[in-house]
Amino acid sequence: MSSLEKVVGVDGDRRDTLSKVTGRERFSGDYKVPGALALAIARSTEAHALIKNIDSSKAQALPWVVRVFTARDVPGENSYGIIPITKDQPMLAEGKVRFKGEAVALVAAETLEAAREAAALIRVDYEPLKASFTPEEALADGADKIHEKGNLCFEHDSLMGDPDKAFAEAAVVVEDTYTTSSIEHSYMEPESGFAVMEDDIVAVTVSTQNPHYDHADLCRLLGLENDKVRVKQATTGGGFGGKLDLSVHSYVALATLLTGRPSRLTYTREESFAASAKRHSFTMKYRTAADAEGNLLAVDAELIADTGAYASYGVAVAMRAAVHAAGPYMVPNSRVYSRAVYTNHVFSGAMRGFGVPQVALAHESQMEKIAAKLGIDPIELRLKNALKPGDKTITGQVLGDSVGIRECLEKIKAVRDGWGAAADDPDCFRGIGVGAMLYGIGNTGVSNPSTAQIRVNEAGGVTLYTGCADIGQGSDHALLAICAETLGLSREDIALVRADTKLTTNAGATSASRQTYISGNAVKDASEKFMAKAIEETAKITGKDIADLCFTGTGVKGAEREVTLTEIAESLKEQGNELIGEGYFDPETVPLDHHTGQGKPYSTYGFAAQLTRVHVDKATAEVKVEKLFAVHDIGKAIYPQGVIGQISGGSAMGVGLALMEEFDHASDKNFDTYLIPTVLDVPDVEASFIEHAEPTGPYGAKGVGEPALIPTAPAIVNAISDAVGVRITSLPANLERVHRALQLMGGK
Repeated sequence: MSSLEKVVGVDGDRRDTLSKVTGRERFSGDYKVPGALALAIARSTEAHALIKNIDSSKAQALPWVVRVFTARDVPGENSYGIIPITKDQPMLAEGKVRFKGEAVALVAAETLEAAREAAALIRVDYEPLKASFTPEEALADGADKIHEKGNLCFEHDSLMGDPDKAFAEAAVVVEDTYTTSSIEHSYMEPESGFAVMEDDIVAVTVSTQNPHYDHADLCRLLGLENDKVRVKQATTGGGFGGKLDLSVHSYVALATLLTGRPSRLTYTREESFAASAKRHSFTMKYRTAADAEGNLLAVDAELIADTGAYASYGVAVAMRAAVHAAGPYMVPNSRVYSRAVYTNHVFSGAMRGFGVPQVALAHESQMEKIAAKLGIDPIELRLKNALKPGDKTITGQVLGDSVGIRECLEKIKAVRDGWGAAADDPDCFRGIGVGAMLYGIGNTGVSNPSTAQIRVNEAGGVTLYTGCADIGQGSDHALLAICAETLGLSREDIALVRADTKLTTNAGATSASRQTYISGNAVKDASEKFMAKAIEETAKITGKDIADLCFTGTGVKGAEREVTLTEIAESLKEQGNELIGEGYFDPETVPLDHHTGQGKPYSTYGFAAQLTRVHVDKATAEVKVEKLFAVHDIGKAIYPQGVIGQISGGSAMGVGLALMEEFDHASDKNFDTYLIPTVLDVPDVEASFIEHAEPTGPYGAKGVGEPALIPTAPAIVNAISDAVGVRITSLPANLERVHRALQLMGGK
């Protein structure tokens, strides 16, 4: 290591800041692609129907139309999906449509106007089938099958201890049913991408969160070998999970492969609303038991998620929801039954939190109800039951050292006590609420490794190669910090090649808050191996002992002079070798038992607590969040400013989840009817963190991207309950629901 000051824990300037604020950064739609065909999609007008015939003759006859594609033109296997066991979604509908807006045919034309006109002329003969728009309808006797296997996509059972005995012996039992809504991701940049032929390779540049997953599915759809498809991530204007699924990727790839010409496609906002993944709506039936002192004894939960027409991430969402059903608390007895159910809505997929924001509403509401019944301060109740090192989760996992929920709650309590009582005035009620959570870092109970490489570049410096997609959250900055800290350099000294399947190895998806922890470890491993290889080769070149040599960042010294990286690389090249560090990390997990749900689903967890004060207008029922204080256990802040940004942004999304966002599958087509928070709806977030270092994390880091959102809605709902004395159990707590609550309370 050089004497350079530390990089980890120091903010620095992100490389993309200036280009983004000045508008010079190029997103997918900004690229000039000479000679590119314009694409448009003909979409289903039926929610559930057999396709009897597709007539594209009028479309094909239009001037400037080059070709119309249907399912029979897909050269490979016409099915894809993010999870291997549920690749059930076609690129173009084949024999059947399962939601209104599903792609039926694709038009390639010389102009966008011609492509869209042609798509509107395609006629499809349908034989309507009975549609199911709720999980209850889909599971009812007599429901038409959405898929051949039936309408149950996935189910997961979890059992620990003897919950029936615990309920029988409990001093207090609370129960309720909670529901959450379907939600649109609302990223600023709609789905966009283009494809070109690079010799005999189909090269796709696209807005994405997981280029290597995309690559695998495109090879499957196109019937091509791995080396015949290339996926490059363009600068991505937001994802939040919604850009984990294929969207425009397959259409531009198909058109370019079969015409030999470049092609491009950007969804309109209406298309994005109609055809992109949504957050799963949930129905959650909860029973929770405690003894007279407030010690939690048992939780019994039944969770049902609407996964829409295709599985997407439904399996992961249903399983993760079950794992997190008890929240960040020690509960010795539990029974959880979780299901993802097919319906004829547009498919639901990953969205910031993977089912945990939904169950957090339930378990945090249950904690409030127990506290009220026992007359215990709600934060003290949480502190009494908060997990600590050595405790077991409801999957039987024994937690390690990095468990900071108690410190989070203690900070929250001190802030609440400093705020004092939330005094009402003649025009409004005020209330204070708390929400807490835990979140498993990485994918659930499966191998989810990352890789990285460090190489010498032509300038004699080092280049980091990572498959990790930065979607605005700042993973480039964090990974460069880890690399720089390990090599004894500054971030500016390191070149970066990112998210290109031809040049980078697989880092896994940018999802599940996994990249800082998992890819960060892979980068650290690659950096350490690069240094070790450079020192070892220098020892051979100079005849010096390895112990006498020191890596400087630009070479190795300890001999008469510093041996440069270029010299070391040349020496290895002469031997048919290469100066490269190849890093790998896969967190230690144990698959969940199929019958009991027991196992070790994650190697580590993030924890958090948030506090809100709300104002409820007595006349209009409008809820205003006046204050929001958040504290998160993130292990170690690699990039502190980024951590604060994630918490602030996640909290803003949490306000939308709590108060206004509710995707209406029948009527929401654009942002004129679908409401999201504006700057006027979100308070100044007082964001903070504690650093409970994770021993297995890179320099102690865990993750914060998804935890940032999870406690916000529960804290707001609990504050509304504190204000008006009536509990709202369905999100969002919009004007209508709060108005009904005010009517129920009959005055305060």
